[in-house]
Amino acid sequence: MAVIARPLIPSKTAEATQTTQYVAQGITAIIDKFTAVNYSASAATISVNLVSASGAAGDANLVVKTKTLQPSETYTFPELVGQALEPSGFISTIAGAATSLTIRASGREIT
Repeated sequence: MAVIARPLIPSKTAEATQTTQYVAQGITAIIDKFTAVNYSASAATISVNLVSASGAAGDANLVVKTKTLQPSETYTFPELVGQALEPSGFISTIAGAATSLTIRASGREIT
C-alpha cells in the first residue's frame, strides 16, 4: 500500500453550478485540508458534497450547506478534514456566484 500526499483540487474558482471537483480514481482518498477564500467585494456562499461512487450530489451527501464567506474571508472547512472517499467517490461543490470564491483541497491518496 502506498500513501501519496497531493493536491486533490488545485486552486481554482468555484462554479455556480453543481460541479465535480475531484474523483478518487481507483484509490481511497483522505481530505487533509479544504479551503475557500472569498475574493469578491460581497458575501458569497458555497456548499460541498462528498458523494459515493454510485451516487449523485444531493441532500443525502451534503456536508456543508450554503456556508457564507464575507469579503476577503478564508474558511478551512473543519467538517471535511479527515473525511475519506472510497474508490470512485467524489467531491462536488456549488458556489452562490461564479466569480467569488477560490477553492483548494489537499489530502492523501492510498493505493
